[in-house]
Amino acid sequence: MTRAWTAKIRAPRLEDAPRLAELSTQLGYPASADEIAGRLSRLLSRAEHLLRVAESPGGEVVGWIHAEERQILESPVWCEIMGLVVDAAHRDRGAGRALVEGVEAWARERGVRTVKVRSNVTREESHPFYLRLGYARSKTQHVYLKSAPRAGPENTTPG
Repeated sequence: MTRAWTAKIRAPRLEDAPRLAELSTQLGYPASADEIAGRLSRLLSRAEHLLRVAESPGGEVVGWIHAEERQILESPVWCEIMGLVVDAAHRDRGAGRALVEGVEAWARERGVRTVKVRSNVTREESHPFYLRLGYARSKTQHVYLKSAPRAGPENTTPG
């Protein structure tokens, strides 16, 4: 087993965007540094979102987490982990656990009682990780996507 170390958890900075983009690509969501910087800039200003990075003892950003406080009509408020990635070369050292524990603390501070995470069935390595942290599988679901039509005169409803 790899030797654990204590990750420093902090808020991301815009200058982290290139590294966050690399990690996002590892997660399976390729994005440019400019795209990540734009998203980061928008999300950091929203109180219902939490973004954190994990740094190795050498100061390298080795992971990130994004969580959101969510509310929908039919359910009480909850916190959802929207994304989590730790660099493949730095896994099993405690960074992922530290990131998740930070989200859980943030949720508690906000009075939120439930933290939820969705994990694609193909991410088999992540399932035992969440189980070890005390999460319980609650359901399996399908996700359906459809592109929204572009805005334009041909797609507007007459008033």
